[in-house]
Amino acid sequence: MPPNSPTAAPPASQRLLPGDEDLARLPASERIRYRLVTADRRYHANDNIAEFVRAGELDELKREVAAKMQELLQTLVIDTDSDHNTQETASRVARMYVDEVFRGRYHPIPTVTEFPNAERLNELMIVGPITVRSACSHHMCPIFGKVWIGIMPNEHSNLIGLSKYSRITDWIMSRPQIQEEAVTMLANELQKRVRPDGLAIVMEADHFCMHWRGVKDTETAMVNSVMRGAFLKDANLRREFLSLMSRTKG
Repeated sequence: MPPNSPTAAPPASQRLLPGDEDLARLPASERIRYRLVTADRRYHANDNIAEFVRAGELDELKREVAAKMQELLQTLVIDTDSDHNTQETASRVARMYVDEVFRGRYHPIPTVTEFPNAERLNELMIVGPITVRSACSHHMCPIFGKVWIGIMPNEHSNLIGLSKYSRITDWIMSRPQIQEEAVTMLANELQKRVRPDGLAIVMEADHFCMHWRGVKDTETAMVNSVMRGAFLKDANLRREFLSLMSRTKG
């Protein structure tokens, strides 16, 4: 039968697509995942998926997480019925993950007002130390640290308010991830928004996957950096940034 015939069967891909009523019956996590897969979008632990979440679905998601967390507590043989300390733990953990420590996955980036560089500023600017909190995607253990940002603007750069650097950093860091990728993602976001001649980011952090478990080494911290543009090409500028940064470490 010709493919354009009015009685021809639709392509297999169309026949497999669920309707709105079918999607509505699925858990919120499955609906969100379906949209991501249909759009061929990645949803790794450190990806932001806010554009695929519909109104009201985060509340549904928290209820799902709470139910799964309750199962986990039961599997760990923790009595959540008679132990008053754990009776509401599942709900508390669900709210913590979705609304706080993994907020950068489920919520859009905070509003950031950008201004033209009317005065054509082209001198080194350093922001930091910004206190950051994240989580290791390997063990879901906390990461606590500080970030320093160096900006070398040009006449075409956008300028953003000082507090916005902290807000963007917090949004990027509030996800499960590894430190190396977090710093690169922060650099990409700032590069896109500010469009400077040079961008430098240094992060120093304590990883509780080392402090709390495994080798239980409480003295080791991780430091990594991203240098782009002028900071990568100009050794003197890079030294100036690192020297000024070190003065703020206390």
